[in-house]
Amino acid sequence: MKVAMLRSIQASLRRGAPSAAAASSSSPVLRRYYSSESTPERKVAVLGAAGGIGQPLALLMKLNPLVSKLSLYDIAGTPGVAADVGHINTRSEVSGYAGEDQLRQALEGCDLVIIPAGVPRKPGMTRDDLFNINAGIVQSLCTAIAKYCPHALVNMISNPVNSTVPIAAEVFKKARTYDEKRLFGVTTLDVVRAKTFYAGKANVPVAKVNVPVVGGHAGITILPLFSQVTPSANLADEDIKALTKRTQDGGTEVVEAKAGKGSATLSMAYAGALFADACLKGLNGVPDVVECSYVQSSITELPFFASKVRLGKNGVEEVLGLGPLSDFEKEGLEALKPELKSSIEKGIKFANQS
Repeated sequence: MKVAMLRSIQASLRRGAPSAAAASSSSPVLRRYYSSESTPERKVAVLGAAGGIGQPLALLMKLNPLVSKLSLYDIAGTPGVAADVGHINTRSEVSGYAGEDQLRQALEGCDLVIIPAGVPRKPGMTRDDLFNINAGIVQSLCTAIAKYCPHALVNMISNPVNSTVPIAAEVFKKARTYDEKRLFGVTTLDVVRAKTFYAGKANVPVAKVNVPVVGGHAGITILPLFSQVTPSANLADEDIKALTKRTQDGGTEVVEAKAGKGSATLSMAYAGALFADACLKGLNGVPDVVECSYVQSSITELPFFASKVRLGKNGVEEVLGLGPLSDFEKEGLEALKPELKSSIEKGIKFANQS
């Protein structure tokens, strides 16, 4: 999605909105989630579906049997993506929407909205460099969500997540639709990287590895808790420090490897699909669905924080504590707080001044 999306969406929003009742999501009786014949109907929207993350994410959501309707939206190019993905013989019906006049159709009736919209990072750019463009796009999209599907779960991928989630919260508060249980910053890619890097270093099967990642979703705010990893391989302290640094710099590693031709799109789409699947399972009543996510939280003094979250029919059922930390992790936790606090305040300021 380009900068033009912001102007286009803002024009669309001035056209009006339906009642909240018309945009509410359904809550069908619990059924076994893995049976396509008895799975609840779930509409999922991907906003930014023609982009580098959006296209592979659209493919992965089309493959998810929990999705009955897949709504793909972007400023342009989405009908082609929808036609392509729509030929895949899986359960969901795919619709593509493009331009300012079709955002309402894309969002109405959604149970879950995933937002990868925005510009990608380029070499030398930080996530904060993306702020001015992506913050405006996120604000406009969330204004539309508040009008057209106020009860949907919202999965925020657009960077900088540390700031865009607070922006979304402020938009929803102004619209009087805010429910902290339904707004998520997707930090799953940090978990995916931590698992992959640890498994490679420890020489253990990656499918068996579980690593909580807490804090935020940028640089030093990303704090993998390798002291809590399973299975434990008792790596040396210098190895843990190196793995932590690599996890924090994983996005930069991809940006530099692509040499100006993109950022982490495929791995981000995979991580986004994993978290979306967890949200859908929670909505469908599957028990004990726990993932790390950046949400409104009281486990630290910061208003938003990433940690393990138990998901359920209303979104967040419980924000779980950090558990025991190593001395290295305690230092990392204190070091990340000022930067994360600044990013949160930046997002809130933007939303309230716009």
